[in-house]
Amino acid sequence: MTGSTDLGRALHAWRDRTKPAEAGLPDDGRRRAPGLRREELALLAGLSVDYIVRLEQSRSTNPSPQVLSALARALRLTTAEREHLFVLAGQAVPGPGQISDHVPAGVQRLLDRLTGTPLSVYDAAWNLITWNRLWAAVFGNPPASRGFGRNAVWWSFVEPPAGYPEPVSRETGHRAAFMSDLRAASARYPKDAGLAALIDELRARSGDFAALWGSGVVGVHKPLTKTVRHASVGELTLDCDVLATLGTDLRIMAFTVAEGSETAERLRLLEVVGVQA
Repeated sequence: MTGSTDLGRALHAWRDRTKPAEAGLPDDGRRRAPGLRREELALLAGLSVDYIVRLEQSRSTNPSPQVLSALARALRLTTAEREHLFVLAGQAVPGPGQISDHVPAGVQRLLDRLTGTPLSVYDAAWNLITWNRLWAAVFGNPPASRGFGRNAVWWSFVEPPAGYPEPVSRETGHRAAFMSDLRAASARYPKDAGLAALIDELRARSGDFAALWGSGVVGVHKPLTKTVRHASVGELTLDCDVLATLGTDLRIMAFTVAEGSETAERLRLLEVVGVQA
């Protein structure tokens, strides 16, 4: 039980040191400890409060790599701390041959501060890693599973998630950029089983993907404008930019609008009521 006890103690210590404001949460000032409550950590990591309790009390001893990655992001762990978390949990530390889903603490803090902009973060294979509340208000909560249903290339070529707003206008240039990104990722991570399975399934399920993959087409991400019809507030016209972070394979997709536009007013409305709805 030593390893699981050390894991529980480490999680508790990291939770105590993480201030709510650092995680983009309001601080009501009425706290017995300065750090995150268990309920807040559960919310940030997408886990149940009961599971957080069981981990801290060493009653759950085999968290999956996906759970550990979610906890590392929620607790704003450094790369070294994240590796230590995997060791404490008895999991192999993700190696250089695998696509990483780690969001550095500095990048996470930046995302926490941009609450008025819909943001989502993806790994080298375009698997959705994390997102902010306004992104969820615009595009809906992603599927609970971290399978293909959370992959942006899958959304583009096969099917979007249930509840995804209806597109009013379509831009097709991003498909070639997605293709180039997957080619680059497969060359950099030839032993990543998840990436290989994604490409195989895309080729089997989408004739468009198979044709583009076979053509050797090369594309790059360019700024584009996306218009969607939201069920609650109507049409939203959003400028979409894909940002890269130095030293990682992460892609940050940011949706911005012109100040004073109708979409800006509708986004402000979604900030207030969209997530609640």
